[in-house]
Amino acid sequence: MSRALGLVWGLFDTLLVLAGVACLVFALLHLVPGDPVAVMLGESARPADAAALRHQLGLDRPLAEQLGGFFTQLAQGDLGESLQQHRPVTTLIGEHLPATLELAGAAFLIAVAVALPLGIIAARHAHHWPDRLASGFALFGLSVPNFWLGPMLILLFSIYLGLTPVSGRSEPGSLILPAITLGLSMAAITTRMVRSTLLEVLAQPFIRTARAKGEGESRVMWRHALPNAALPLLTLLGLQLGALLAGAVITETVFAWPGIGTLLVSAISQRDYPLVQGCVLLISGSYVLINRLTDLLYGVFDPRVRGL
Repeated sequence: MSRALGLVWGLFDTLLVLAGVACLVFALLHLVPGDPVAVMLGESARPADAAALRHQLGLDRPLAEQLGGFFTQLAQGDLGESLQQHRPVTTLIGEHLPATLELAGAAFLIAVAVALPLGIIAARHAHHWPDRLASGFALFGLSVPNFWLGPMLILLFSIYLGLTPVSGRSEPGSLILPAITLGLSMAAITTRMVRSTLLEVLAQPFIRTARAKGEGESRVMWRHALPNAALPLLTLLGLQLGALLAGAVITETVFAWPGIGTLLVSAISQRDYPLVQGCVLLISGSYVLINRLTDLLYGVFDPRVRGL
């Protein structure tokens, strides 16, 4: 019974967060200077034409009424219609979402493939040169922003060496540089987390017992240390995976990757309110959903959690 109530409360909490995000985005968009009608008609449009278009789009209604209409449509599974492209927001998001999922998935795989070996090596050789090398990589990854790393990678591998396409998604190898750019910071954070968590677990008495029984270091690491370090790592990976969609905005803009991030930036510049709200709701909703799924996975990695 308590577990069912917890699930119901988690669903209500998720819906409450999404509603709050929608209200905040709606308020900020209307407070930022700029008029979508002026963008659509141009600055030289006649006042009568601008007023007629504003009435047609419903932008002359009170803000509370516009927000209420948005939530009414949202309850029906309708995110509205783009003010600029005159197409359903769900259709536009559906066209751009696969590119973002492809990029986020590739970046996640790169981050895990790099962070796990580096973190394990750093923990096994703590305070020696392999540990310092891994820590240096982590510090570099945390210090370099995506909007600087992306152009530098383009300059080196695309312009000077000619190994990868400069931008876009259509050519073979187009995914390599955006995935590395997006996955590097995640790999750096995860490397530090793997190292610190494993060092804490390796200092536990049951690890000393396993070593006293004659088990090798590899068996101790994979059979005893890593499973007991899974929960903190799972939490971090869930947070990072949710943040990848938000972080992809900058990376997609740098590489002209046709995903949700590029669509969102274009919608913001054009004051396309329904499209901006739809994109932000998707990003925030995926972040919340991934974290809820992470909570459910706790029971798989630690049976003690199932009874809570």
